[in-house]
Amino acid sequence: MADEWGPLGALAGEWEGEGGLDTAFSHAEGKVLGSPYLEKCTMKPFGPVDNGSQHLYGLDYRSAMWRGDEENPFHTEVGYWLWDAATNEVLRAVAIPRGITVLAGGGAAADARTFTLRAAKAEEGYTIGEGRYLAANASSLRYELTVTTGDGTWSYEEVSTLRMNEFDEPFSHTDHNTLHRVG
Repeated sequence: MADEWGPLGALAGEWEGEGGLDTAFSHAEGKVLGSPYLEKCTMKPFGPVDNGSQHLYGLDYRSAMWRGDEENPFHTEVGYWLWDAATNEVLRAVAIPRGITVLAGGGAAADARTFTLRAAKAEEGYTIGEGRYLAANASSLRYELTVTTGDGTWSYEEVSTLRMNEFDEPFSHTDHNTLHRVG
């Protein structure tokens, strides 16, 4: 893929991963569980997007995850991955249909095979927005995502630090997976 997408060029395409692991609090069981999941993701390139003197190239993406033989995904998200070559910055804007949005970002070289994005609640720049229910019951305090690209694969390690009513201390909800190019 052309250099305009920087480190995001390796992510363009259709992806699947069967080795995901979601470690989260289960309200149904009243305890923390590690749940394996299948993930499908599409990332379609676009750009440039001109914003004054800023020129961004990006990926329009959709992702869904299923546990076991579930018919409906337990998690979906839509958003954009963006590359700003002038500042060597990667951004990820994501909306999750539980009433949460995240704008995470971080620095990366144009040829980086690994990069980390971060956001924090009420942070200037890279921030987390959420609805009233989540703010009262499971508020996202911090978010960190590390992506590593390979030949026909990419993987991620994701940590969302939550303030949850069920715990006295912040809780780390984690997800990781390796996806393989299928298209």
